[in-house]
Amino acid sequence: MKQFVPFKSGKVREMYDAGDSIIMVATDRISAFDHILKNHITDKGAVLTQMSKFWFDFTKDIIPNHMLSTDVNDMPEFFRTDEFKGRSMKCEKLTMIPMECIVRGYITGSGWGSYQKTGEVCGIKLPTGLRESDKLPRPIFTPSTKAALGDHDENVNMEQAIKFLDRDFPGKGKEYAEKLKEYTIELYVKCADYAHSKGIIIADTKFEFGIDNSGKIVLGDEMLTPDSSRFWPLEGYEPGHSQPSYDKQFVRDWLNANPGNDYLLPQDVIDKTIAKYKEAYNMLTGKNFK
Repeated sequence: MKQFVPFKSGKVREMYDAGDSIIMVATDRISAFDHILKNHITDKGAVLTQMSKFWFDFTKDIIPNHMLSTDVNDMPEFFRTDEFKGRSMKCEKLTMIPMECIVRGYITGSGWGSYQKTGEVCGIKLPTGLRESDKLPRPIFTPSTKAALGDHDENVNMEQAIKFLDRDFPGKGKEYAEKLKEYTIELYVKCADYAHSKGIIIADTKFEFGIDNSGKIVLGDEMLTPDSSRFWPLEGYEPGHSQPSYDKQFVRDWLNANPGNDYLLPQDVIDKTIAKYKEAYNMLTGKNFK
């Protein structure tokens, strides 16, 4: 049996080259503030993979995505074990665009901090009088460049995004930037409306895209998981303060409230985190996570 070694290990995922495809494996690692925490969150990788699969299927009418299969029987023999089952995705090979396409439907997090200081978020002027966690008049596109592991991503405006993309894709910067914005907003609106009907507010999220062999833009990486999004319960939603969440904001809040934690979580925080991830999965998909 051929052995495989990851050619890339990210904060959460490990990537394997399977020749005609990529096997993307979501681990149980969790990151916050650009650091990988010392704990593992049992079942987290499987939740992320299965939730991404749900959303990829849900949005394939808007844009093609890189998902080929989540069945390990469709992968090389090396991956047909319990270690990889449920957390692995066979994906089309893409030339990834080194940009996180962030979309914000509500004002929170770093966006709220920026708005309080300048009335803007990533250079976008917003109406006066907004409260923390208010819904924005319309979703806004606030991309960032992807940094190396351990570094911080850098927010950019559309003009900067065009110049940045032109470096990797000469002559295509404007076209790609405009398409990425269009896809990002359209994906968010469809998915946020659906999630709202299931009792979850998607406050913000990020998408990543790549270019296939034909030059077409394809949706890649993960999609609308508790790692990449802010999920709030619709029940009890009240602007004017931060909201409870189904995502890793719970972990961020604990880290902020416990300085000197050395990025080590207590067991009760680990248990509550995976419970929140599974609850969000169950609500959004209508299935009990297995």
